[in-house]
Amino acid sequence: MVELETPQMDAVFHALGDATRRRMLRDLAGGERTVSQLAEPFAMSLAAASKHIKALENAGLIRREVRGRTHLCRLQPGPLASAHQWLGFYERFWTNRLDVLERLLREEDARKAQDDSRRSPNSKEGDDQ
Repeated sequence: MVELETPQMDAVFHALGDATRRRMLRDLAGGERTVSQLAEPFAMSLAAASKHIKALENAGLIRREVRGRTHLCRLQPGPLASAHQWLGFYERFWTNRLDVLERLLREEDARKAQDDSRRSPNSKEGDDQ
């Protein structure tokens, strides 16, 4: 089981809590990008993009490499796997709960169908006489 109370796990969920950073991660899934390339879809300054990238780095989700004056970023999927494993527990919980709900609803539908067939329009009260 993944440790629930680690500072890295907190940093991962903090980083994932921002739509801009999630989009940056999605872009990095396609291959390495420069800071400028990551900032471009948001029309943000390089300084603002660097703050987002720093949050992703602190979470261990990306690695930044400096080549001359160019900063290249690359996705590091390990922490995402840990977050996915942690979330998997809750996925199983909700799947089980939804399976129980589905079973109850099917049972209720079956009871209603059975009751309706007993009260079919062809049988009228008093026909037994």
